Amino acid sequence: MLPFIFFALLAHALPITCQNLLRHKLNIIILAGQSNMAGRGGVTNDSVPGNIPVWDGEVPPQCQPNPSIFRLSADLAWVRAREPIHADIDAKKTVGIGPGMSFANSVLTKDPSFGLVGLVPCAVGGTTISQWQKGEFLYEQLVKRAQMALQSGGVYKAMLWYQGESDTINQQDVELYKGRLKRFFNDLRSDLQAPNLPIFQVALASGEGPYTEEVRKAQLHIGLGNVKCVDAKGLPLEQDGLHLTTPAQVRLGEMLADAYLRFTPNSFRSSNDAPTTFSSFLPYFLIIAQIFRCFWMIITFR
Repeated sequence: MLPFIFFALLAHALPITCQNLLRHKLNIIILAGQSNMAGRGGVTNDSVPGNIPVWDGEVPPQCQPNPSIFRLSADLAWVRAREPIHADIDAKKTVGIGPGMSFANSVLTKDPSFGLVGLVPCAVGGTTISQWQKGEFLYEQLVKRAQMALQSGGVYKAMLWYQGESDTINQQDVELYKGRLKRFFNDLRSDLQAPNLPIFQVALASGEGPYTEEVRKAQLHIGLGNVKCVDAKGLPLEQDGLHLTTPAQVRLGEMLADAYLRFTPNSFRSSNDAPTTFSSFLPYFLIIAQIFRCFWMIITFR
């Protein structure tokens, strides 16, 4: 009778822990950068002074919700992902279609065994690379959100990065861009304890100033391991000449997915395998705690 009571209690105690922390492990994809990552596809009047930008609300089939795609909301909760996925992150701007949903749907279509996707949107429009340096608000928010995603039972798979348009204006910013970008990537990997984190960087399709090609050159020749550059040059732009159209964002997401699925990182492991931290043992700790709780209940009420 005692073994029966024990296993009945155990069966009652374990499912919640297993479902929340083990069964639904998410493949974490960080989305960061500025407006073209946050998404301005379908947004009109975005750069016209005095006009209020409006999103047309059109969501192409490649960006439709999928029961296997989630996103981390601004209040750090996992919710079903739907466009526009940066609406509560780049909250001071009108947000439209970005590459994130197209990327996730394309990965799942081409690799049905991939599992659940956990998108972590962090991009904010109009930001420079200096605003993404360690110690700055955007950097610290990115780290906080990524760490929360990991602690909830996820595993880092990649970061998609699209930024640089705002650094094409000033020559000094251009000259410092490559060094700042390298430092950002290195600091982020260090703080996430993911030294092999694959980073898929988008080379600019446009810029706000006269130095777009100089920034592109820095991006295309970054010289860091496990950083793959996907070139957006030539993709269609909105009437403002700066932001990608909705079809262009869909195509970019597919290009990023192809690059991700083809990429073989150096020394590839799950990118948060080393070093092992307490969070790695958290789900097992909770299960063991439930077992001991069952024993205590049996002994107490016998």
